[in-house]
Amino acid sequence: MNTRAVVSDQLAAKFKTEKETPYTRFIVGEGLEIVNGNYVPSLHEIELKPWARRGGNAVFLNHDASRTTNDCYVMEIPAGGELAPHRQLFEETVLILSGRGSTVVWDDAGNRVSFEWGPGSIFGIPLNAHHQHFNGQGDKPARYVAVTNMPPIFNVFEDADFIFGTTHDFAGRFSGEPDYFAESGKQNGLMLETNFVHDAVNLPLIEAGERGAGGGHIRFQLAKSSLNSHISQFPVGTYKKCHRHGPGAHVIILSGDGYSLMWPEGAEPKRYDWKPGAMVVPPNMWWHQHFNTGTTPARYLAFKYEGVAIRNEQGVPKAWISTRIGGDQIDYADETTEVRSMFENALAENGLASKMDRAYEAEKADLPPKPGAAA
Repeated sequence: MNTRAVVSDQLAAKFKTEKETPYTRFIVGEGLEIVNGNYVPSLHEIELKPWARRGGNAVFLNHDASRTTNDCYVMEIPAGGELAPHRQLFEETVLILSGRGSTVVWDDAGNRVSFEWGPGSIFGIPLNAHHQHFNGQGDKPARYVAVTNMPPIFNVFEDADFIFGTTHDFAGRFSGEPDYFAESGKQNGLMLETNFVHDAVNLPLIEAGERGAGGGHIRFQLAKSSLNSHISQFPVGTYKKCHRHGPGAHVIILSGDGYSLMWPEGAEPKRYDWKPGAMVVPPNMWWHQHFNTGTTPARYLAFKYEGVAIRNEQGVPKAWISTRIGGDQIDYADETTEVRSMFENALAENGLASKMDRAYEAEKADLPPKPGAAA
């Protein structure tokens, strides 16, 4: 059964204007494009347009629930230049795609800190803090991708002057601490408490076998934000378990080659090939699964809003829990034969073979019984 709930053009036309919001009208009014962000083959190559307010070039990438949750944009800083000083009443997390430079952050009390960044750096912008990005290279632009929760904020206040011009320091978020953007932090389970990661591509990870195939994992909450993020990695010849969750997890490929499958309940999976710089954003409660078909470990960064993580009563995301006991993760034992054959064929095209036998076997020790199965 296909449950995508596609209706007639006549019914869709009745709701057409409701797809527009104060947020989308603002972006269009800034002279910028809003493109479908569910799959972007290369964030490095996507076309940008001038954004006068910020002093650089940009494009906005929206997913299926961008009107109500979080969004994404790509920004380019001119060679040898800088963006305009800026502040905002919404949260933002940043990944540097290319280039080297620095950022200065300050508050109305006069507290001021600066830090340098390069390819693979990630950091959070403290809520409503003034900030300015500088390109340290004179011969080429620098480019970054950022995820924000601007849509719900704009849809509530509808006033750009208020959102970008309110004078208020959130001292609990930022008060000019000299080490605010130092690469350090306390490890609390899978959560690393930090506001800056110098090199996300090579950051050491923690073993997280719950997602299958001997992968590594680490989580962040940058700048005390409600926007969460995590990095996952999985070895050559392996793939992650299939799962689903709420909307707005922006999966940005940091290293490796492979593909993802995504599909709504009842539909056929669709394949999206990726390399470093690609991005996939699974729509709300779509099944999705990531496969490494290259010769090096595959690593991705996911920027997301906390609402993505639908949790059980113990606080565990249901995307980490087997569908056999009411969760939203499909065990290897329950996936279709087509999933495995597609993976094996993709590996063979690259002269590689699957290394999943150990993962299939390791799963059995903790595999819950199927519902209704005899004890």
